[in-house]
Amino acid sequence: MTRRYLMLTAMLAVTLPVHAATDAATRFGAREAVQQISLSPDGKRIVVLVPDAKRGTRAIVYTLDDDTKPPVTVLASAGDKEQIDYCQWSSNDRLICGASFTKGRVRDMVGFDRLVTVGADGKGLKVLSAAPSTDALDIMQDGGRIIDWQGDASGSAVLMTRQFVPEASTGTNLNVSDKGLGVERVDPATLRRARVERPRETAREYITDGRGKVRIMGLRPTDGDGYSAAKINYMYRKVDSNDWLPLSAVSGDSQTSSGFDPYAVDPTLNVAYGLDVQDGRTALFKVALDGSLKRELVFARPDVDVAGLVRIGRQRRVVGVSYVTDRRETHFFDPELKTLRVALAKAIPQRPLIQFIDSSADESKLLLWTGSDVDPGEYMLFDKKTRHLDSVLRARPSLDRMTLAPVKAITFPAADGTSIPAYLTLPPGKPATNLPAIVMPHGGPGDRDEWGFDWIVQFFAARGYAVLQPNYRGSTGYGEGWFKQNGFKSWRTAIGDVNDGGRWLVKQGIAAPNTLAIVGWSYGGYAALQSAVLDPSLFKAIVAIAPVTDLDTLRHEHDNYTDFALVDAFIGKGPHVAQGSPARNAARIAAPVLMFHGDLDQNVGIGESRMMASRLRGAGKSVELVEFKGLAHQLDDSEARTLMLDRSDTFLREKMGMPPLP
Repeated sequence: MTRRYLMLTAMLAVTLPVHAATDAATRFGAREAVQQISLSPDGKRIVVLVPDAKRGTRAIVYTLDDDTKPPVTVLASAGDKEQIDYCQWSSNDRLICGASFTKGRVRDMVGFDRLVTVGADGKGLKVLSAAPSTDALDIMQDGGRIIDWQGDASGSAVLMTRQFVPEASTGTNLNVSDKGLGVERVDPATLRRARVERPRETAREYITDGRGKVRIMGLRPTDGDGYSAAKINYMYRKVDSNDWLPLSAVSGDSQTSSGFDPYAVDPTLNVAYGLDVQDGRTALFKVALDGSLKRELVFARPDVDVAGLVRIGRQRRVVGVSYVTDRRETHFFDPELKTLRVALAKAIPQRPLIQFIDSSADESKLLLWTGSDVDPGEYMLFDKKTRHLDSVLRARPSLDRMTLAPVKAITFPAADGTSIPAYLTLPPGKPATNLPAIVMPHGGPGDRDEWGFDWIVQFFAARGYAVLQPNYRGSTGYGEGWFKQNGFKSWRTAIGDVNDGGRWLVKQGIAAPNTLAIVGWSYGGYAALQSAVLDPSLFKAIVAIAPVTDLDTLRHEHDNYTDFALVDAFIGKGPHVAQGSPARNAARIAAPVLMFHGDLDQNVGIGESRMMASRLRGAGKSVELVEFKGLAHQLDDSEARTLMLDRSDTFLREKMGMPPLP
């Protein structure tokens, strides 16, 4: 087995592209060698999504217990307006894969996805999503998702959602009642399908018990204009009934919601696990589904939010809950996994981050990932029967021989005295004094940084920079009080914290004042630009990747979409829209700006970077915009990422008067 794993790792390593850029940019810019991985129900095979060329992807099946069987490519995409998102085993011999596509021009792009099924031998490729009718009155963008891998007693079918679109015919309407989201039982081998839940126009979510029965349904009402309301009503079924009963109502957006938000059903306990707010922080509760709706607190922390459920197996059994203090931790409910987690920590102390990725159907074999701040990670297979822990794949073999920089959890004071949590990464082998330094705010804004490996942070550390990642107020994970109104409405607080991080680096003597820069992606790119509006003299150079640059433009990118009302409320109205939009305050920005943006970005339209560049040029400022044709928000292309890293490093050194490095 070990020889097979080494062969696979070597194969992945040699597929990396060669660039006339710095060696560090090439290595760190290479996409992760394992994009996604899944274990077959019998535990004998894995399917791995691996990068192919600069932006393509291949799904490859490997046999773990037989070296004589060669790997099989079962699916491939070039990455041009289409990509493979994931592949999972529906049986020992068949896979279900999700793919997403983009159609149209830059200004009127339409994204949609489809599910396909293919044999483990690469044969018998079929579209699993229902075929849209030629008489459909609308576009079927949603190709469905699998909500239960045990769709029937035999295990040969799955439950999947289906978006029903009304149809029309000459002189009449047909199937006008078939509109909205429903559920079907589908056999991936034969494509036979049967309706399980009739479509409902306001349905947004269905949750099963992992045994083929739908137990919870989420309904989001719409207003008179067809926009989604900021409320979801959840209904549930008793175990022996098909009647729907009220469960809970969740109000607000994804970051500031209140009310019991269900995520999973435990069929043995007959309860729903879900999140709700307690004492200003997100906690885990369980609610009985027997008609009593008895509610119990399962887990809470006084300092941070619950991050999410930990689940395992084909039935997606709930085994624990995760949370993040300085680093991510798991509180296991399952005693066997709790004991195993302790044993693994002792066996591989150099990689304290452990995640259970998948398992065989009987859970006798566990696929897991282990990593740390200085180790991008390794996928491993644990056999409960033999107690063997075997290496499967390295996550980034291109970095195996590189010295990476330790990441340290720190705090720094904001101007009002608030202690801001952050992570500090110093270049390996360099004293923490008088260094070129970067403040790197995370995206979101509803997100947070965590302790662990980060390819952009490690690239800049390898190039000699100190990097500070602040979890500014507006970040998630620290409770409602920390999140404020969100990083747009409360931008002065969020950006103020970011800037205070830069001042702290200088005050501590870590950063040289004339070589302090800021780099960010998405909301982080917004923060990078807006930081210079708030304090034009602090940062000497700005790199913004796919940045939001105008809040009203971001709002109107959602025109005619059902989520417009939600986005509109999230951004809000008032003076903060103009004051908090860097494109409207370009004249205040003194530092030179470098931006990168993909022209198929559906998260933040490329028009925002083009507007920013135009406004900066109009104000006589230094700006450069690098556009990537055919790429989306994540710039999922090894050559593009390599160019971005290399150009950013060159730009920062040039604009801050630093000598170039080889």
